[in-house]
Amino acid sequence: MSRAPRSRRGGLAHRLTPWFFLLPYLVLFGGFVVLPAVLGLWISLHRWDYTMPVQPFVGIENYLALFNPESRTSGLFWNSMRATGIFTLFSVPLLLVIPLGVALLMNRKFPGRNFFRAIYFAPYVLGVAVIGVMWRYLLDNNIGLVNYMLGAVGLPDDTAWTTSVPAAWVALVGVTVWWTLGYNSVIYLAALQDVPAELYEAAKVDGANKWQQFVHVTLPGLRPILSFVTIITLIASANMFGQSYLMTEGGPGRETRTAIYQIAETGLRNFQMGSAAAMSYVLTLFLIVLSVIVFWLFRERKEKQVSTKEAER
Repeated sequence: MSRAPRSRRGGLAHRLTPWFFLLPYLVLFGGFVVLPAVLGLWISLHRWDYTMPVQPFVGIENYLALFNPESRTSGLFWNSMRATGIFTLFSVPLLLVIPLGVALLMNRKFPGRNFFRAIYFAPYVLGVAVIGVMWRYLLDNNIGLVNYMLGAVGLPDDTAWTTSVPAAWVALVGVTVWWTLGYNSVIYLAALQDVPAELYEAAKVDGANKWQQFVHVTLPGLRPILSFVTIITLIASANMFGQSYLMTEGGPGRETRTAIYQIAETGLRNFQMGSAAAMSYVLTLFLIVLSVIVFWLFRERKEKQVSTKEAER
């Protein structure tokens, strides 16, 4: 009779053991992700000025203001979303293709391979403050080294890289690609090393050239990683702030003032935390939709490939 309670206690302890191991993560995730998300949603439903003693509840008024063409908030926000879209449109393809080329090169065996791997990854370890300030001086149209080097080779040396468009976009995209391509390259490189060598050998036996091996062996083997890299690159590009803040200060005018820049200014400088929170949730919704589309596109390609193989059989 005395064994049953101990058995039940042992079974309960066995079931609770995994949760004890998960507890530290759950506490951190709840405190730094779930709680701020819920609090941000609550703030977005108020006219929240943290310098005032009272924050009145306004419901979805902050969200409606973003979609009201007569609202000044709406114009500022959608202009910043346009800037975010421009940056994302030009930076994401480059950050998908160039790192893949670097990874393919670094995956080959040649003297000094590890040194070059370190060189490509080195800029990524620097903070955005270092990158932004350094390139702001390098791209200065009066004293910058970039214009000096362009003039030395006979090219125009008076480009206003940080105070005119489209030069400012070229500078922001170029600096971001140079800074972050090492991270994507490392992920690609790890994935390339997991592609079975037997597949390449079988492709060679079938007479496939290098391009055919890349299309029919390398890319299918990288499909899950391509999906992951595409999503994290989209999110990172849509959240670009430091480069614009430090290099162009959102200029010229408001041309390079991204959504995160506008959210920070609205909430921290203008004390309109409710409106800023609403902006952040609208941006989040766009990122969720883009992520779902990316997942669907990669899954759709896989399903088509499977159906094609079944049809051939």
